[in-house]
Amino acid sequence: QVQLVGSGGGLVQAGGSLRLSCAASGLTLTFSNYNVGWFRQAPGKERDLVARISTVGSTYYTDSVKGRFTISRDNAKKMVYLQMNSLKPEDTAVYVCAAGLSTAYRYWGQGTQVTVSS
Repeated sequence: QVQLVGSGGGLVQAGGSLRLSCAASGLTLTFSNYNVGWFRQAPGKERDLVARISTVGSTYYTDSVKGRFTISRDNAKKMVYLQMNSLKPEDTAVYVCAAGLSTAYRYWGQGTQVTVSS
């Protein structure tokens, strides 16, 4: 059974930092074969892609987080991280990691809440 377990969310003041982790298990292929993305969904809004990392380590960030967030992966540990710095109240959302052999992500984790107070 495939599991993606996200963790590391919490309550932080504006300007602070958090590091989210996504731990994968049960995948059919070696973890390095999977693209991984972090998404977020704020109350009343659609789920949006925040950042993604490819099998070869190429990264993408949505404009609003460029220069503040960094996505990385440790294939040996089957982990993907999202380092979030200079957090803003508008970053408040439930963050979810997803994995797939393409960017049509097949596997989704449970969410971790990030709340940024002003």
